[in-house]
Amino acid sequence: MELTWYDSNSWLIAMGGQRILLDPWLVGDLTFGNTPWLFRGFRPQPLEIPTDIDLILLSQGLEDHAHPPTLKELNKSWPVLGSPKAAEVATDLGYEQVHPLPHQQKFVLNDRVEILALPGSPIGPTLVENAYVLTDLQTGTKLYYEPHGFHSSQLQDLGPIDVVLTPVIGINILGFIPVLNGQKTTLELCRTVYPQAIVPTSGAAELSYSGLLTKVLRLDGDLDQFRQSLGSEGIQATLLEPQVGVPLTIPLDVPQAAVG
Repeated sequence: MELTWYDSNSWLIAMGGQRILLDPWLVGDLTFGNTPWLFRGFRPQPLEIPTDIDLILLSQGLEDHAHPPTLKELNKSWPVLGSPKAAEVATDLGYEQVHPLPHQQKFVLNDRVEILALPGSPIGPTLVENAYVLTDLQTGTKLYYEPHGFHSSQLQDLGPIDVVLTPVIGINILGFIPVLNGQKTTLELCRTVYPQAIVPTSGAAELSYSGLLTKVLRLDGDLDQFRQSLGSEGIQATLLEPQVGVPLTIPLDVPQAAVG
């Protein structure tokens, strides 16, 4: 398995001989509802659009996961799999093959990778977006992704998961309202699915942010604190630190030994 980070929540996942582009934000600014005065994310320069993509995978319909300027630039013949809200965005932008994936449903990509949708981040009072478990059907290797740190209790029934891709540093509004869950929920996740590797997402390496909202956002924790917590909890998972644009090969024992 190989992961390439494109900053924020954007990844290229190579597993099972497939190339899956996850929540891509590669070009243009990031705003919500065209309100840059409230929040604006911007890159120093656009990233190169990857090629030979087998699937675009979208976890949410919000702009930081289904990023319209990027989706407008990508090949509309590439198939898109996403939460129902994300699928609506892709359909409106003219993608030819769009597959909505509700919770508990599975999609098999070219007989190589199975993708299971689970409940993920709550967005507003009635909408819960998607988390995913991806399984390499040849090796049985599994990857779990949830970008805001909201982890379904259903994970306890899915056995060991080799790689978790989720935040380990939280973000909140003025120390009260969580935007991203971090260390606490990720430690609980590790005690549930026994990962071999933890890869943090939702960070910002080369991105910059402005707007009123950024003045009230606070970070909760850091990578060193999380690494120390892994040790104190006796969790054997390895915390990996990706670099933007640099493929990260995940060292795994395949198949993973059963736990418990």
